[in-house]
Amino acid sequence: MKKVILGLIIISTFVLAGVKTVGISPQVLQSSYKIIDIRTKSEWMETGIVKGSIPIMFFDARGNYDAQKFIDMLSGYVKKNEEFALICRTGRRSTVVSNFLGDMGYNVVNLQGGIKSLLQQGYKLAPYQ
Repeated sequence: MKKVILGLIIISTFVLAGVKTVGISPQVLQSSYKIIDIRTKSEWMETGIVKGSIPIMFFDARGNYDAQKFIDMLSGYVKKNEEFALICRTGRRSTVVSNFLGDMGYNVVNLQGGIKSLLQQGYKLAPYQ
């Protein structure tokens, strides 16, 4: 019985953490996730974006950020309890931001591999407007 309770505690810790990491693929993009693209404007212009994704820059080209500004913009698109996905170029920045948002109680899916992986898989991005 103690092992069952301990197992439930461990599982609930991961469930409550609010962050899930999923390897990116065209199939994952067909899910119902709202996708937030946290790359920079120059990256969006260079490669394009996932069609239907929402571009909200977190880090600027120098690595600076304004977390409150990002949260304010994000709240216009997702609710705190709503599951949504983050994407960046390789998955490094989305991992950092996913953990930050997860600690704040958001339900985040980190799309590991990012745009770079999608392009390697032959995925066609939409132009950034």
